[in-house]
Amino acid sequence: MKDPAGPRQFVTTHWSLVGAVTSDEASQTRARAALEELCRAYWYPLYAFVRGRGYSAVDAQDLTQAFFARLIETSGFASADRERGRFRSYLLGAMKHFLANEWHRSQTQKRGGQVKFIEFDAVDPEARYAGVSEPSDNPELLFDREWALQTISGALQTLRDEMAKTGKSEQFDALKGSLTGEDELPREQIAARLGMSEGAVKVAVHRLRQRYRNLLRAAIAETVSNEADLDDEMRYLIAVLRRR
Repeated sequence: MKDPAGPRQFVTTHWSLVGAVTSDEASQTRARAALEELCRAYWYPLYAFVRGRGYSAVDAQDLTQAFFARLIETSGFASADRERGRFRSYLLGAMKHFLANEWHRSQTQKRGGQVKFIEFDAVDPEARYAGVSEPSDNPELLFDREWALQTISGALQTLRDEMAKTGKSEQFDALKGSLTGEDELPREQIAARLGMSEGAVKVAVHRLRQRYRNLLRAAIAETVSNEADLDDEMRYLIAVLRRR
């Protein structure tokens, strides 16, 4: 049976969401839902990019909000071509273009209109920016790093949820260090904690890593249009996380 987290059809979710964002009145409900999904996936990497460009926290919030609002108001996604490759690159290019024009400077009061796709008071982006984002003189690399962190965070959460459904939350908590490389416990300590043999722990770690990799590939497959780009993005994600 095929692994559901190992798609090869490349009916890519993010590019499909782009197709849903149109100005046709009949599709506005679908477009709104699509945009909210994109906000959840990309708002913070874009916010970090804008902050990295030297904008204040307030301006970065306004601009990130306005960016998504502007895209739907003007059908900004309509010309997007999924065959061009990586959605990450497309979205960053769109934000750079948005910041380069003077629209936001002359229409401060209209930033985002009355539409709020992101409730910044709830997510406290500046606390996250101060606590997680590393200083960088290259905002594009900052965007890529936050994209990578967001991607692995989503895969880890999916894996955690899967294991919780099968009553293995404790096993996930004990083994997750083997996935992230952070606070990884010695095998003998894990075995004692879980009441397993060290051999069984080794097998469990192998399976967990395999599933985690499949989930990462599935997440990235949603943002590219072919197998070659998928492999490149996987390598790039790893390279970005290894940068200091």
